[in-house]
Amino acid sequence: MKVAVKNLENKDAGEVTLEKSVFDVEVKPDVLHRVTTWQLDKRRAGTHKVKERGEVSGRGKKPWRQKGTGRARAGDLKRPQDRGGGVVFGPQLRSHSTSMPKKIRSLAMKMVLSIKGQSGKLIVLDSEAIKSHKTKPMADALKKMGIESAVIIGGEEIDVNFARAVANIPLVDVLPSKAANVYDILRRDTLVLTTQAVTDLTEKLKG
Repeated sequence: MKVAVKNLENKDAGEVTLEKSVFDVEVKPDVLHRVTTWQLDKRRAGTHKVKERGEVSGRGKKPWRQKGTGRARAGDLKRPQDRGGGVVFGPQLRSHSTSMPKKIRSLAMKMVLSIKGQSGKLIVLDSEAIKSHKTKPMADALKKMGIESAVIIGGEEIDVNFARAVANIPLVDVLPSKAANVYDILRRDTLVLTTQAVTDLTEKLKG
């Protein structure tokens, strides 16, 4: 499976052969859903917390006598039905992360790469290295390539000037190859890979 390689001036810079077992696999929506949910669960902080009855500040003294007042019985004023009392079954500190087999995660990654390739939303760049960190020339270059919403994946290290130039462009994300993930690829319209990213992802996923 051969794909044309472009440079940032939108000119041809050769071609690259994509591994069929990585960039052209059958897409199964249920696998993508499972992995996306797993990934977003890991991002949840789990720091939401309410106070239960035993954690509310206040005395434990009985507020009025048991009988003869016409009121309902009360042992203290920290009950859930009292103003300022504890909360029943409220959120507590916990981890939302779940487990996901490595093979399923790798399969989902192959699927999102295949989705972009099969739908014509995959662009391969020769390199992301640039001399200037200015945003306007980079925005013009991406517009010339027809890119409005994209995730750009480079090698293990992203060129500093390129990262700074793209930082203020809306709907464009930049990731190193080791940080490539299902959710960030799916949430953008176009996937842009450098030739180094193609090599890194192929080596990681073809096994």
